[in-house]
Amino acid sequence: MKKKCLIYVVCYNHEKFILKTLERIPKSLANKYVIEVLVADDNSKDQTLNQAKKFSPGKFKFKIIYLKKNLGYGGNQKIGYFYSIKNNFDIVVLLHGDGQYAPEYLPKLLKKFDENSYCAAVFGSRMIKSGSALRGGMPLYKFFGNKILTFIQNILLTSKLSEFHSGYRSYKVSYLKKIHFELNSNDYNFDTQIIIQLILSKMKIIEIPIPTFYGDEISYVNGLKYAIQIVFESLKAKLHKINIINDKKFNQVENKKQKILKKKIYSNFNKMINTSKKYSYKK
Repeated sequence: MKKKCLIYVVCYNHEKFILKTLERIPKSLANKYVIEVLVADDNSKDQTLNQAKKFSPGKFKFKIIYLKKNLGYGGNQKIGYFYSIKNNFDIVVLLHGDGQYAPEYLPKLLKKFDENSYCAAVFGSRMIKSGSALRGGMPLYKFFGNKILTFIQNILLTSKLSEFHSGYRSYKVSYLKKIHFELNSNDYNFDTQIIIQLILSKMKIIEIPIPTFYGDEISYVNGLKYAIQIVFESLKAKLHKINIINDKKFNQVENKKQKILKKKIYSNFNKMINTSKKYSYKK
């Protein structure tokens, strides 16, 4: 049987990019997987929603949800991961609506799950191939910031990732059930927190090289605030690992009490989805 794959597209004020990004998703994916593309518009103030409606999904199942309240980058991701669990997907891929991460690389991300049954996550990394990030237009300050933060995090977490800060990510849904991603931040440090959860739970992360692209997209990340958050979270994880503190979000979901907690929080996500505007399209 074909595996069910959710391509979860997060977007906020991406009217210039969203339609082109959706059109770049390889239609050939439908030959191997049952694909659903879910666009989550995080209360955009421009024409992102109307542009997304123009997409012709072909053999893909296609839905749009327009969130009535801006949930933030992390909060929007939580909606998608909850949706993937609720609807029994095998894999969920996070795709940014501004096209910064190449949709053409989706088959390569998904292939790694087929090759390694114990893989919990596959990330696209801009740092594996030396110099490719700079050639792709990554600003010099972001390049060195990425390198320095990743170096610090690898030391604190005893890990060997080439990059902690790529937004191109895919997860096996069965592993998302085992971590408390719902307790993570709604801000941009959500990405680091979920990596920490995977690492502390000894789950396998695979990285593949991806191209870097910087164009006219707008970044809403406060660089200094983000760096402080990242280092702080990594330090907390280190202290949690050596049993100096106990941070609930870094514990695995192992008992009935924790599962009940997740279900309660899931119900809040469900309300958000149910109260959002929905648009569905048939094949």
